[in-house]
Amino acid sequence: MELPSANAPRHELVRAIGRWSLVALVVNSIIGSGVFGLPSTVAALIGNCSPYAVLAAGAGMTVILGCFAEVASRFQQAGGPYLYARVAFGRLMGIQTAWMLWLGQVAAPAANANLFVIYLGEFFPQAKDPLPRALILTALVGLLAFINIRGVRAGAQVSNLFTGAKLVPLFAVIVLGVFAFHNQPWSVATPSIESASSGQWLKAMLLLVFAYGGFETALAPMSEAKNPRRDAPFALFTALLVCTLIYALVQWVVVGVLPDAMHSQRPLADVARLAVGPVGAALVAIGALISFYGYLSAKILAMPRVLFALAEQGDFPKTFAAVHPRFHTPYVSILVFAALVWGFALVGEFKWNVTLSAVARLLYYGVGCAALPVLRRKQPEGANAMFRLPAGNFFAVLGVILCAVLVTRVDFGQSLILVGTVALAFVNWTVVSRRG
Repeated sequence: MELPSANAPRHELVRAIGRWSLVALVVNSIIGSGVFGLPSTVAALIGNCSPYAVLAAGAGMTVILGCFAEVASRFQQAGGPYLYARVAFGRLMGIQTAWMLWLGQVAAPAANANLFVIYLGEFFPQAKDPLPRALILTALVGLLAFINIRGVRAGAQVSNLFTGAKLVPLFAVIVLGVFAFHNQPWSVATPSIESASSGQWLKAMLLLVFAYGGFETALAPMSEAKNPRRDAPFALFTALLVCTLIYALVQWVVVGVLPDAMHSQRPLADVARLAVGPVGAALVAIGALISFYGYLSAKILAMPRVLFALAEQGDFPKTFAAVHPRFHTPYVSILVFAALVWGFALVGEFKWNVTLSAVARLLYYGVGCAALPVLRRKQPEGANAMFRLPAGNFFAVLGVILCAVLVTRVDFGQSLILVGTVALAFVNWTVVSRRG
């Protein structure tokens, strides 16, 4: 089995992503549309206990993220989960993981682009019409593609800007909710812990784990991180702590302030409306637009590096590994990824894209956890991990079990597309294997 070197640098690319930019990229990759819609959905499932479910889901995601942190600390090349699976399990599993990663990470930003147009329709109703919608999506994706082709440093700066901008309205909602709390006592008409079934809890945990997902995006551009093996674990755990705090406080405010949290379609806007009136709701809507576009910026910064890595390892045509001679960016891969996101956003709708992303995510999370003990055996010394997860083998098994349990709660309505993706990955593997 051919194992790509874990430490071979790509001199054509520029290492411009520092530690805190990587933290911002992880946060930006996690916090997207979920925080603006899921609080009411989770409240409808398990009621006042939902803030505790948020914390429990954060603990569950710590298991998966911890496995990825150790595995990531062994590599400084681009590719993320694709590269980990390829080194651990061989070319076939690597290519399958890459295609699943692409399916999930093309569908997720496309879903956010759809929501951007929907929320923009609150201010400009004609935005939802076919022609304006197509023009808006083209402008959204095209601008970010242009910025990222011009240089990874510019792309990272845009991601940093959006990360800070999206956190401001979330913290504002939390503060406003605390002030409004004395007017809305904890008496929302939602299920109690006694009435919620185990199935409801599992559904809630599934939704929340997906809300915490997306961190793997930041692991893709490691060829352009300044110190990837050291900074990746720090960025993952720091971002998880920030996101857990925000998610738990938002959930607590929503179920504590809204008299009927389970039926709120825009829970954060409703909290702001109760606190300061229509102006607050409008500001939250603007914050949502920033969050959606920030999430899209993170994906277009990071995910083209997976396609670049496939080409770099000989699993895709070398054209996709082309680096711009002036800007030192994988411009072909950026253009292809941006075109796919644009296409998925144009022809799909929010729920369709979210389902695709959800199914794919669980599959490659399980592969990433399983890679940890395998890499410990294969690389005991030569590529020592900069971070070593305590009881790592135990947590790897636990992470795989967690993914398997959550898969049973997934709606496989898009299974045909999933099967098609697996088939295309197998064809991809067959072609490159014959070529040697």
